[in-house]
Amino acid sequence: MLVKVYGAAVQGIDAIKVTMEMAIEPGYMFTMVGLPDAAVKESYQRILSAVKMTGIEFPRRNIVVNMAPADVKKEGASYDLPLAIGVLAADDKIKGQEKLPTHMMMGELSLDGSVLPIRGALPMAIMARSLGFEALILPAENAREAAVVNNIKVYGVNSLREVVDYFNGNAELQQVVINTREEFAKAQDVFDCDFSEVKGQESVKRAFEVACAGGHNILLVGPPGSGKSMMAKRLPTILPPLTLQEALETTKIHSVAGTLRRGSMLMTRRPFRSPHHTISPVALCGGGANPRPGEISLAHNGVLFLDEFPEFSRAVLEVMRQPLEDRHITVARAKYSIDYPASIMLVASMNPCPCGYYNHPTKECTCLPGQVTKYLGRISGPLLDRIDLQVEILPVPFEEISSGAPAESSAAIRERVVKARAIQAERFKDYPGVHCNAQMSRRMLNEYARLDDRSLQYLKDVMVRYDMSARAYDRILKVARTIADLDNSRDIQQAHVMEAAGYRNLDRSSWGTTIVKC
Repeated sequence: MLVKVYGAAVQGIDAIKVTMEMAIEPGYMFTMVGLPDAAVKESYQRILSAVKMTGIEFPRRNIVVNMAPADVKKEGASYDLPLAIGVLAADDKIKGQEKLPTHMMMGELSLDGSVLPIRGALPMAIMARSLGFEALILPAENAREAAVVNNIKVYGVNSLREVVDYFNGNAELQQVVINTREEFAKAQDVFDCDFSEVKGQESVKRAFEVACAGGHNILLVGPPGSGKSMMAKRLPTILPPLTLQEALETTKIHSVAGTLRRGSMLMTRRPFRSPHHTISPVALCGGGANPRPGEISLAHNGVLFLDEFPEFSRAVLEVMRQPLEDRHITVARAKYSIDYPASIMLVASMNPCPCGYYNHPTKECTCLPGQVTKYLGRISGPLLDRIDLQVEILPVPFEEISSGAPAESSAAIRERVVKARAIQAERFKDYPGVHCNAQMSRRMLNEYARLDDRSLQYLKDVMVRYDMSARAYDRILKVARTIADLDNSRDIQQAHVMEAAGYRNLDRSSWGTTIVKC
């Protein structure tokens, strides 16, 4: 008897339908075709044990399984549940076979018949709905994640027995129903840190506010103990909340990567990823034998924090150039090519020199001549150009550290950031995929970041004096547009351009100097 059941395979951050055909004939052999990997081939032993523990006799005949499309590699143990149901249906152990064409199911089986969680439930649910499936059966721990997709029934199960009884009409499965918008509206970001705990560093806090308001990349350069990491870790507290669309995009990536918290519905907080400087290029950009999103994609719609920036390998740093510009990353290998989203806010920190005390107000730098330039040279000029704000940090004086005066809270800063983002959302409402000033194209810059003659002359003088690149020019305009939005100004004023240009004082030719107003 020939039976078809339906599952899904994850490619990139999307899913495609997999049709599993089971045929039972005289003999005693289990054959599986359709490009299954080792984990899929091992499913026979798990299915055999799970079926026996469920109290059903496993068919002792020749079983042939075909997984189509045959040119797509099937990976992982999540095909156990549909394969088990298909084998039982082909052996007439499942009576309600008319339900099989309208149901998609996925789940890993334990030897005792329980159903274990899988990766990629959200993209599977989106794909199943688009193909017109009536219901999706998943492990109970993945049900809430998939139930955010409307117009499809989602059933969460804990054991193979529940699924068998459902198809045989002996029991009903409980549909998991979630009001996505209502649940998302209730979710609130709760942080265990706050900018009010940071003493001094008002100019750096201002730079962070500008960066968050426009989604700009920022580099912090300062000696050890000046507060670079402390402030960077508080950056999520002033970022605007995720929109529902951004939350869905972000959740899909973390669902595929398997980093989504079990039993959760949607990610409600912007990601903050902080990989160690020994990370490999593949772990950063994604890929591998079984493709997974890298740290750049896991930080999509959030922050990628790279501490000790020059200590990352040159290959790792250079792989970021394309995604920082294009906001997506293409992983091309001999057997596959996958696009991952990578719209991130890069936050990096570094010491100014190997000893850490170049430009320190009280401590002397012990580096040999040329070491400072060589240390900064670990970051290529093209990569440095892609960082909108380059900020020098000095240690906080003792008087400010010991002061009991309250500092501005994250909530107050975030309120201004949210207002600036609202202005940008209205500005870019007719541009799909553009949410903030950092994402503006050259054509959009010409329309929304025009300068008057005086501001243009000032910017020209600065660029000539410090030999800045054309990319730096674009970055200054984007930052100036953000500063104007924070001031609720329709036009960019010279003061906005002056502040934006001041954030470029770590460009190659201006290292260690201060921009003088023209």
